[in-house]
Amino acid sequence: MITYSLRCEPADHAFDGWFRSSEDFERQRQLKLVACPACGSSEVHKGLMAPAVSGTREAAPAPSADAAAALARLQDLAREMRARSEYVGPRFAEEARRIHYGESQARGIYGEATPPEVKSLAEEGIAALPLPPLPEDKN
Repeated sequence: MITYSLRCEPADHAFDGWFRSSEDFERQRQLKLVACPACGSSEVHKGLMAPAVSGTREAAPAPSADAAAALARLQDLAREMRARSEYVGPRFAEEARRIHYGESQARGIYGEATPPEVKSLAEEGIAALPLPPLPEDKN
């Protein structure tokens, strides 16, 4: 995995993104799948980053136990949320609005939404948060 420091346009919000490769980042960016979590803008570019350079005599340090534990906890929370919620697929934005405006039964839902849909939900005061990827999602 590669971690990039990212910035959005025009608000210049800073955030991090994890990608399998630089090609994966570019493909997702071109498809407008990378969005700012603060404003939903899909106009995203890499920010300035310090290179990760390791010496030739020593192995690169393993991720800290705290970081691994935090990721594992986030994944556990995502599994729990999914188990208690209804999957609505690409109808997420539509169903979130229906619930928000009392047109549908209040319940937990999850699914997919495009960056413009997430931005529009935020402008209407409807919270939508991304879930961390789970290992089983890649099977």
